[in-house]
Amino acid sequence: MSRPTPTSLSAPARRATPLALLALAVGAFGIGTTEFVMMGLLPDVADDLGVSIPSAGHLVSAYALGVVIGAPLLAALTARMPRRKVLIGLMGLFVAGNALSAFAPDYDYLLAARFLSGLPHGAFFGVGAVVATNMAAPERKARSVSLMFLGLTVANVLGVPVATAMGQQLGWRATFLGVSVIGVAAIAALALLIPRDRAAAPVAGLRGELAALRSLPVWLALGTTVAGFGALFSAYSYITPMLTDSAGYADSSVTLLLALFGVGATIGNLVGGRLADHAMRGTLVGGLVSLIVVLGAFPLLMSTAWSAALAVTLLGVAAFVTGSPLNLMVMERASAAPSLASSANQAAFNMANAGGAWIGGLALAAGFGTTSPALVGAGLAALGLGVAGVAYVVDRRRVTPSAGRERVVASHVPARVEPVHH
Repeated sequence: MSRPTPTSLSAPARRATPLALLALAVGAFGIGTTEFVMMGLLPDVADDLGVSIPSAGHLVSAYALGVVIGAPLLAALTARMPRRKVLIGLMGLFVAGNALSAFAPDYDYLLAARFLSGLPHGAFFGVGAVVATNMAAPERKARSVSLMFLGLTVANVLGVPVATAMGQQLGWRATFLGVSVIGVAAIAALALLIPRDRAAAPVAGLRGELAALRSLPVWLALGTTVAGFGALFSAYSYITPMLTDSAGYADSSVTLLLALFGVGATIGNLVGGRLADHAMRGTLVGGLVSLIVVLGAFPLLMSTAWSAALAVTLLGVAAFVTGSPLNLMVMERASAAPSLASSANQAAFNMANAGGAWIGGLALAAGFGTTSPALVGAGLAALGLGVAGVAYVVDRRRVTPSAGRERVVASHVPARVEPVHH
């Protein structure tokens, strides 16, 4: 089967692509801000609502649970709807969840509102990734995905610190009102800049979408996400005690150092997207190997202040180089259900968040030292590399012998680039 060419896209669609990606990035910025800002507001929320810090920490878990449940569920239920309307509807649900969080009268209400806020997270990125790739020429698909995720990484550099400072100065409720405003801006941008998809919606339906996820290569790609990003969160969840106890930084310096992680993640995301368009599997393998090296060197790098700052930045680069190739790989291996597959990848990312933090905590609890979670992370990254190797072997066995180049048969539905019209 011949590969679609850039001419498969209309000229107006190609001209609209940068602005459309900007609209997706604005939504990603708001989602990234609300996901991570709660960590910095836990003491304020706990004091205001009269609960303990550990209880307030459940607000983080509630959001993550919403992502894991909402990502595949909403993607499957909206599979036959126009994707532009789906994106706007998901962002509307996001605004509602954050507005309800701002006006939560008690802890239980806030817990439910945080769960609601997390529901559209994965589906937005899943559907958004499909929209981004469908608007892009074939040789720029991974780059387009990385530009959408740019909003998420920039949120760690700008959105989270500003929102945290706002919450500390004006009260935590002001933070969620501010995030709601970002969501409203994203809705306006999506409505104005995302072209109307007049092409027929996917006809697979819910049953077809779910059937597309039965493929072994899809699950191997999702497993790589869980292991690879579990490696990141095994270390990142405990980065503060590493910086203060091992590297000797004051508590007041941690926020700035975490912004360096965001800078590294932004660089890794952009570099990974560009490289993946040339060699998707090679970029994934290179990112995982880099992650193993960086995490393995953490005990040494955390011994001095300057090298610790370098380690935080390199961690962001190495981890997020793998983001675009993983997302694109999952979508390609479930070509009959790209929205659901990409959304499932977001659920896998949040499972990695919870699982990595738990495994890293076991190392700390066992008394293996402050930097031991990083070494555990190196082991998880090696596991991810092993799963990626198994996926390669499986893919090689599924290559059609008549093809002139390597082509993975992920499903019986042929890949195509949907035309996009205004």
